[in-house]
Amino acid sequence: MTEKKNIAIMGAGLVGSLLSLYLAKRGYKIDLYERRPDMRVTTLDGGRSINLALSDRGWRALRGLGLEEEVRQVAIPMYGRMMHSENGELTFQPYGKEGQAIYSVSRAGLNMALMNVSEPNPDITYHFNRQVQDVNLKTSEVSLLNHDAGITETIKPDLIFGADGAFSMVRGALQKTERFNYQQSYLEYGYKELTIPATAGGGWVLEKNALHIWPRGNYMMIALPNTDGSFTCTLFFPYEGERSFAAIKTDTDLLNFFLEVFPDAVPLMPDLAQDYFCNPTGTLVTIKCFPWSYEDKVLLIGDACHAVVPFYGQGMNAGFEDITVLDQMLDTFDGDWKGLFKAFEQSRKPNADAIADLAVMNFIEMRDKVADPRFLLRKKIEGKISQQYPDKWIPLYSMVTFTDLPYSYALETGRQQDKIMKKVMKHIQTIEDYNKPEVQQLIEEEIIHKEKLKAYQNQEV
Repeated sequence: MTEKKNIAIMGAGLVGSLLSLYLAKRGYKIDLYERRPDMRVTTLDGGRSINLALSDRGWRALRGLGLEEEVRQVAIPMYGRMMHSENGELTFQPYGKEGQAIYSVSRAGLNMALMNVSEPNPDITYHFNRQVQDVNLKTSEVSLLNHDAGITETIKPDLIFGADGAFSMVRGALQKTERFNYQQSYLEYGYKELTIPATAGGGWVLEKNALHIWPRGNYMMIALPNTDGSFTCTLFFPYEGERSFAAIKTDTDLLNFFLEVFPDAVPLMPDLAQDYFCNPTGTLVTIKCFPWSYEDKVLLIGDACHAVVPFYGQGMNAGFEDITVLDQMLDTFDGDWKGLFKAFEQSRKPNADAIADLAVMNFIEMRDKVADPRFLLRKKIEGKISQQYPDKWIPLYSMVTFTDLPYSYALETGRQQDKIMKKVMKHIQTIEDYNKPEVQQLIEEEIIHKEKLKAYQNQEV
């Protein structure tokens, strides 16, 4: 039996709140420190939410605490993408096999649900309006500004978990240590939250069980359903250029732009100008760093060590999977926190880097390709290959979204499959071409080659 430590988690967002439940289950005493007020009693500034897409990795973490069914009550299944063309035509693209879905959930709603589950636990204490000012890694002391009392407090926990997001103050302290690698990159795009309200009767004006996308090449808009009948929309738009945040200065500019490129959405958005000009413009950042820990005292987790752009819907899912992996490692924990932290970061770093790269790749797909007939035909052909060889071919999107295969494995396998698809599509003009003998022979040969390559790589490892 190892000594039970007092643990401080910096950040009471989704990852911090879920982590507290997992650690408390193992008998640790947890204090969570959050710079914002309690969102259950104070309405926080809106306009920065990209609704969450909860998928298999996230469900697995919730299932580990028996929370799956509770969250399903407030989650809406989305079985595919509903594409909106400029002339208003709709095209539906399933995400996976029949019945497979990602789930739209409210970030604040899920966060509050996790807080409500945590708070009755006597080993979990929330401290709101506490802003990290400084972290002394050597002494494990954290200086916090108490906004309620207007004073600075100092705490000295046994362990510190940095779950304080992409702009983590805990990571900021690690960045000052020797040989700390840090990379931060922004897309030249920002995002703006908009709203499609519910009908007068509380229903949905668009298909409820789909993620709606208006792909327009250099920019796009998406909409995810909410349980109250509304949709949370997000416009992804360049900062600069002819069509950009910089170019739209007046209500008339905005309306003319939307009437031209998103005409079917305009009648559904009565508060378009107010939402656009009042809501902040959010940034899209990718963060990679290493190491994620300091000795046996501090560990970063979630966005604090691997923030990703939202185009694979995996930011929260990846953070929740961090917790699943850490919890599995605690099953065989022998009291060596430094060893545990090192094993954790070495296990997760390649997968965090992979999902970061995949998320940027998927932005290009969503923005540019999903309206291309040739791309859609390729997706259908890949679906047929997966049906014919279910144990040998899982499409990249399905690997990421509907399995717990490592992200790094999905990325590498996706690259191999992309090469094969390029060869196959040279012989494909229509869906019927799939059954041509030469196409079937090519697919079989390529899959056999892929399997041999995978076996060889496994042998090398």
